[in-house]
Amino acid sequence: MQKLDIVGVRVELPSKQPLVLLKEVGGERYLPIWIGAVEATAIALAHEGVATPRPMTHDLMRDILVALRVEVARVLITELKDGVFYANLVFANGAEVSARPSDAIALAMRMGVPVYGDEEVLAEASISVPDEPEEQQENELERFREFLDQVSPEDFNTGP
Repeated sequence: MQKLDIVGVRVELPSKQPLVLLKEVGGERYLPIWIGAVEATAIALAHEGVATPRPMTHDLMRDILVALRVEVARVLITELKDGVFYANLVFANGAEVSARPSDAIALAMRMGVPVYGDEEVLAEASISVPDEPEEQQENELERFREFLDQVSPEDFNTGP
């Protein structure tokens, strides 16, 4: 498992499909995961540190877990099957619960827990953008943005 940073939420053009972008800590791989609009909003709000007047679903889940003294230890992006990503919430007591990656990431951000990606998932679905001097990094980021503008979720479908 590789630790991943949450870069943020982006919108893939021209379909306007949101995705969450994760980056390998200490590495050069980025993992884009297409998500729903509601989950994109939940992740973006947490990423920006915005508190809503009333708790959103992921805030409610966090509050319930805290009230019950249940600790989430980490989130694992475990599998990519037929173009669909899978994740698990791992609790401090060792229990694991299957979750959509978008929900797991939204909860992880609210609870301050790390996100990890399975090496096979990263090998299959990540994009490498090597660390380079600042000017070259900007060029790489521009090329990566162009890639995101042209790629579609179907490009990652590995099924028949």
